[in-house]
Amino acid sequence: MELRRASGFTLIEILVVLVIVGLLASLAVVNLSGGARQQEVQNVVRDLYLLMQTASEQAIFNNQEIGLVFEETSYRFVVFDDAERAWQLQPDRLFRPRSLPEWLVVASIIDNDMPRLTDKDEDEIQPDIVFFSSGEVTPFELGFSTSDRIPAVHVIESEGFNGIHWQNPSNGPDKAVL
Repeated sequence: MELRRASGFTLIEILVVLVIVGLLASLAVVNLSGGARQQEVQNVVRDLYLLMQTASEQAIFNNQEIGLVFEETSYRFVVFDDAERAWQLQPDRLFRPRSLPEWLVVASIIDNDMPRLTDKDEDEIQPDIVFFSSGEVTPFELGFSTSDRIPAVHVIESEGFNGIHWQNPSNGPDKAVL
C-alpha cells in the first residue's frame, strides 16, 4: 500500500503570503488617500467652474448682474437689485452658499479697477467677481492647491471678454467660451 503525501500549504507559506498582501494593501491605501484629496480638489473646482459659467449665462439671459463673493472657507453668489441699488443674496437654490475644504488653498488675482455698481460701503455686500448682463466678467485668476507650499494645480481665469477658462491638469486646459 502506498502512502500519499498530503498536499497543501504550510502555515509559514500562508503567513508569508498574508504579510505580502498586507504590505501591498497598506501601500494602496497610502496612495489612494493622496489621490482622494486631489480628486476632491478637482470636484470642488469643477463645481465652482460650472456655477461660474451658469452665473454668467444667467446674467445675460435675465439681464441682471450676478456677483461672486469669496469668504475665508466659502463662497456665495449675489444678485444686484436695481430698485434697491444694492447686492442681495441670490435666491436661486442652485446658487446657494457653498463651503470650501479647510485644507484647500485659493490664491486669487482679481482686477479691482472695474467699475462698481455701488459705492463701497462696509455694511453692504461687495462681490469679488461680477458677471455682467453684457457678457463681460471681472478679470480674475483663481489658483487652487492643497497646500500653500505647492503651486496652483487648477486655475480658473478670465480676462473679462472671452469667457471663463479652467486649466485642469488631468485633462489639459478647457477653453470653453461663454
